[in-house]
Amino acid sequence: MTAPSLRKLEFDLDVNKTTLHNWKKNRPKLYDFIIESYKDREILKKHLELLIEQKELIEKEIDITKNRIN
Repeated sequence: MTAPSLRKLEFDLDVNKTTLHNWKKNRPKLYDFIIESYKDREILKKHLELLIEQKELIEKEIDITKNRIN
């Protein structure tokens, strides 16, 4: 997982680059927490996409089975 870009952070957090740099320098735990939360968010998004894909495969299998029975 990669860290989000500064532009993305600026937009999402509604702050400017200077604020982000200050957080990174003066409040490293806060900055690290923000970066880690973005990484967690990406992991959750990938898991959700996989679950949706599995759901679609299961639905197709159910349809195939229904058609065989009828």
